Amino acid sequence: MVMLFLKKSIITKQLESTMLLTGELNELKGKQGLLNLFGKVDISSLVYVRILYGAILLWEVSRYFKYDWIARYWIEPTNHFTYFPFDFLSPLPGNGMYILFAFLGVLAACIMLGLFYRVSMTLFFLLFTYTFLLEQARYMNHFYLVCIFSFIMIFIPCHRSFSLDAKRNKNLRSEITPLWSLWLVRFMIGMPYFFGGVAKLNGDWFKGEPLRSWLDNDSSIFLIGNYLEEEWMIMGLSYGGVLLDLFVVPALLFRKTRIYGFLAILIFHVTNSQIFTIGMFPWFMIATTAIFFNPGWVRKFYNNFKVRNPWVLEYDKKKVQIPMTLDKNQKQILWAIGIWVFLMCTIPLRHFFIPSNASWTEEGHRFAWHMKLRTKKVKGHFILVDKETNSSAKIDMSEYLENWQIRKMMKRPYMIWQFAQMVDQKYQSLGKDVEVYADIRAGLNGRPKQQFIDPTIDLTKEKRPLFPGAKWIVPLNTPLEI
Repeated sequence: MVMLFLKKSIITKQLESTMLLTGELNELKGKQGLLNLFGKVDISSLVYVRILYGAILLWEVSRYFKYDWIARYWIEPTNHFTYFPFDFLSPLPGNGMYILFAFLGVLAACIMLGLFYRVSMTLFFLLFTYTFLLEQARYMNHFYLVCIFSFIMIFIPCHRSFSLDAKRNKNLRSEITPLWSLWLVRFMIGMPYFFGGVAKLNGDWFKGEPLRSWLDNDSSIFLIGNYLEEEWMIMGLSYGGVLLDLFVVPALLFRKTRIYGFLAILIFHVTNSQIFTIGMFPWFMIATTAIFFNPGWVRKFYNNFKVRNPWVLEYDKKKVQIPMTLDKNQKQILWAIGIWVFLMCTIPLRHFFIPSNASWTEEGHRFAWHMKLRTKKVKGHFILVDKETNSSAKIDMSEYLENWQIRKMMKRPYMIWQFAQMVDQKYQSLGKDVEVYADIRAGLNGRPKQQFIDPTIDLTKEKRPLFPGAKWIVPLNTPLEI
């Protein structure tokens, strides 16, 4: 009897070791969870992400040609607000930026088709990140997301099935993928939701700002359009937004609540796309959030419509066995994932350790999923002082910047400092020694305007604001009164 039980247990364990994992949260529990990360799951949902991601990138690139954004953002401006330490970067001369974006479109198509996938994904990441680093005035969270998501996708083997690469190279073809690749993509998709909710944990948001300042009644928006300026709607959207961001990822992690979480995401993003102009972001998030469902759902969905030529799940049972111990290569993969996750989780939290208000000083605001958290009304000017003659005059900002750059710059202290350096460099090239002062007042989230930048400090003599606490940023001392 005992021998029969032991034999049955051994057979059961062998069967379990040759079964595909389901991608559920319980597979990550305990020490066995680390080993399970190198177990196998159906690759079809990652193939779906690859195809949808490539298609959305192609659509986004096409919009740059359609709306002539390439000339507007990279060719027409005389100066650019580059990121430190990438100040050496500059737009390509002549028609170079047009050629670059055309190539990005080709790469996006290759990603979608799974053609030369690793090379295409690597080049897309490098070139798109290059365009991102050229101009701080264009910073948006979804551009940042494209950069880091493209980087991660380089290492996700989602080109091994339903791709031209797999068709060309039979040795590459596989219908299974390591569990860690599925969970890494899930982490990247869940991150903007959760940390977007964490960022909303502030007094202004719970008082309905800045939504109150933005929302206008619009009867074209289904159901809620006529009520957007009602106080109950403003507060409902504010509190509902933070609750959804914080709890939708936990809802997506469990089978019983997953469909409700996905429906909430669908309603949330469709509504946002109607209220705000946010481009590709809502559609990208809707499409990729489906990665939280069972990893084989795409294959089943496809086969319901493709009876004659089904997408067959074939795999060698020996290749899906969960390892008993981790080898050197697997440990290196875990270390790399651990470091990445640590960075992605700590960078968005840095504003909690900065005493200033991030929406006011912008310190800790970027790369932290602070989405739709602040609006500023600003008024002011820059003063140029010629040290040789001691004469002063207002600076005509339009001589240096485009209007869209000016609007962004006046609200962001680090760009205000950078503009002062632009002016100083121009006059240094003319052999003149000058001082630059900024007399700017700003109102945050409906507050009355107060002094934003200390007008007595020569910004040309201030060091680059790499760390919080720049003395020339006047602290926010105007309360929000609702």
